[in-house]
Amino acid sequence: MNKIIILLTLAICAAIIFFVPPIKGLGDLAKIIFFHVPTAWVAVIAFFASAFFAAKFLRTFNFSFDKLSERAARLGFVFVLLSTISGAIFSKLTWGAYWNWDPRQTTIFVLILIYGAYLTLRAAVSDEKIRAKVSAVYSLLSVLTVPFLVFIIPRMYFSLHPSPVLNSAVRVETDSIVLIVLIAAVVDATLIFIQLMRPAMKSQEVEAGT
Repeated sequence: MNKIIILLTLAICAAIIFFVPPIKGLGDLAKIIFFHVPTAWVAVIAFFASAFFAAKFLRTFNFSFDKLSERAARLGFVFVLLSTISGAIFSKLTWGAYWNWDPRQTTIFVLILIYGAYLTLRAAVSDEKIRAKVSAVYSLLSVLTVPFLVFIIPRMYFSLHPSPVLNSAVRVETDSIVLIVLIAAVVDATLIFIQLMRPAMKSQEVEAGT
C-alpha cells in the first residue's frame, strides 16, 4: 500500500507540474486545489467514518470501535485544518487576505469548532466507559452538521470561493486533464487516510480475535 501511495503521489505531482494547464480564470495559483479539494474530501469521509464506528460502539460496546471512531475524528480534524490552511493561502494569493469570513470559510470554521470540541471532550473525561459513550453520541450528532456546513449552506449565499468542479446543474466545468488529475489526487488522499487508519484497524482485529 505504501509503495502504491508513493508512486501515485509522485505521478500526481509530475502531472500538476508538467501537464495541467493554468486553470481558466484563476491561473497557476489555482493548482492548490489538487491539495485543497482532496483534504476537504478526506475530512468529510473521516467524520462519517467516525460516526459509523461510534454507532458500532453503541451497538456492541466494543472499545476497539471507540478507538477507531476517535482516530477517524482526529484524522478528520487534521485534514480539515489542512484544507482550511490551503484555502487561506489561496485566498491570500488571490484576494490579498487570508481570511474574509466568506460563507465557506465561516462554515468550515464552525466545523473545526465542532470537532475541536469533540477532541476536548475526550481529553476532559477520564473514565473510559463514560468517555466512549459520550463521545459516540457526540460524534453521531456532529456528523449531522457536516452535509449542511460543507455542501448546503455555502451554496445558499454569494461566495468568493471558486465554483466547484460540479456546478449546481451537476455538470463538470473544467478541462478533462484537470478533472483526471483531481480525481487521482482524491483517490490518493483517500488511500492515505485508509493507511493512517490501519493501526487502529489492526488493533480492532486483534481484539476481535482474542
